[in-house]
Amino acid sequence: MKQLSKTMLNEDQSYPEKVLQFGTGNFLRAFSDWQIHVMNKKNLFGGRVVVVQSTVNGNVHTINEQDGLYTLYQQGIKENKPVSEHEVIRSISRGINIKNEYDEYLNLAQNPELRLIISNTTEAGISFNQNDKLTDRPQKSFPGKLTAFLYERYRVFQGEHDKGFIIFPCELIENNGLELKNIVLQYAYAWKLEAEFIAWIKEANTFCNTLVDRIVPGYPKDSIKEKTEELGYIDKLVVVGEQFHLFVIEGPEFIKEEFPADKAGLNVHVVDDLSPYRLKKVRILNGAHTAMTPVAYLYGLNTVSEAVTTDVMKEFVESVIYEEIIPTLPFPNDDLQQFAEDVLNRFKNPFIHHYLSSISLNSISKFKARILPTLLEYVDRFVTIPNRIVFSLSALLYFYKGKRGDEVISLVDDEETLSLFKELWNDFDNCEGNIENLVSTVLADQRLWGTNLNHISQLTETVTTQLKMINKIGMKEALNQFIHQKGEKK
Repeated sequence: MKQLSKTMLNEDQSYPEKVLQFGTGNFLRAFSDWQIHVMNKKNLFGGRVVVVQSTVNGNVHTINEQDGLYTLYQQGIKENKPVSEHEVIRSISRGINIKNEYDEYLNLAQNPELRLIISNTTEAGISFNQNDKLTDRPQKSFPGKLTAFLYERYRVFQGEHDKGFIIFPCELIENNGLELKNIVLQYAYAWKLEAEFIAWIKEANTFCNTLVDRIVPGYPKDSIKEKTEELGYIDKLVVVGEQFHLFVIEGPEFIKEEFPADKAGLNVHVVDDLSPYRLKKVRILNGAHTAMTPVAYLYGLNTVSEAVTTDVMKEFVESVIYEEIIPTLPFPNDDLQQFAEDVLNRFKNPFIHHYLSSISLNSISKFKARILPTLLEYVDRFVTIPNRIVFSLSALLYFYKGKRGDEVISLVDDEETLSLFKELWNDFDNCEGNIENLVSTVLADQRLWGTNLNHISQLTETVTTQLKMINKIGMKEALNQFIHQKGEKK
């Protein structure tokens, strides 16, 4: 069986290199590189990607061995049906190992058609290293490497304004574009580069804040044998991603002309402010994950897909989203309904095993960031507590008991939080007063929540009642009774 290469394909695209990409990993190949491939197929972009590897371990050798080609499997729910489809992605031209080919890296600055820079160097990648120097080959940090490249570009084209870049950092930190720009400027000042270069950075380059969203499990090691048989060729770079994708770019309108993904029918948005998109994602997608996890896990389920396809849990999760989260958000209802439907379809994805145990890591801080704002907003708007979210909070307190039947739960959180719950549950001896003390003590802890939650009317009493019920009859029966009571009140 032959390995994937351009000799296997009938066509050989010769588009110029218009994109410099930092990162050779699965996510960008299943996300932005795929988007560029789609735009090229529709004759909207006409450019290819040169990827830079700056770590010891990476895919550059294999990328070059396969002429930049790889197969993307998109697996998930499409039009309410499970779909698995694959395609050879042809947007990458070549890869460069910056450690061995630093001159080749800098030579890219001479290409007048190079216009976009995309990165995904992990959240820790956007940082300043005071030991980096302009003369290093290469610099240790990604922003240091980028600053050296931008300076070479500035020198080659003598500061021409139209030779700047549009920069899309895809690292998952807030204000990623602004953070990257500030660190680049920090390097420029630290290296005592000329004022004209600093002005060129500010005026000729567009650093965009971005929000990216796609689940990419990556290389399918568990099913590669079957996929190779299906493909009929060897591909060492197969990557699997879900059907859903979202790319939000905070920047000026002209970006739509240079990166016309929306014209290709892709879920890409160029906006003045991406915070509404971030708010929707955190409150609905991440919020639903966090709300379901302690309930579903204690119910005896292990994955997100199980949680949204088991009847009683499905009803619980959907009612949390549609009846308690969505009513608190300041967006058109049709938009929220569609977003929620997309989220639930993603949760049902039969091809992706997203374990509740992994979502449960640091659950207290996740509840504070993702769910507590919804709870507080709901109380403020409707002058009552959101009962399903409160039931999730009650389940969370029981989850931190560290037991699922006879099974010990491997709790992961900061030491102080774990010590608090351990002490409280050790003191518990099935006395009514002890449950009340446990609840009021936890809800009063401002280190956990940033406020004393006992001040919220009905909350302490309701959590106490629900926690007693969960402890007495177990999660399965407690959830069934809870759902039944909610149904009667409709």
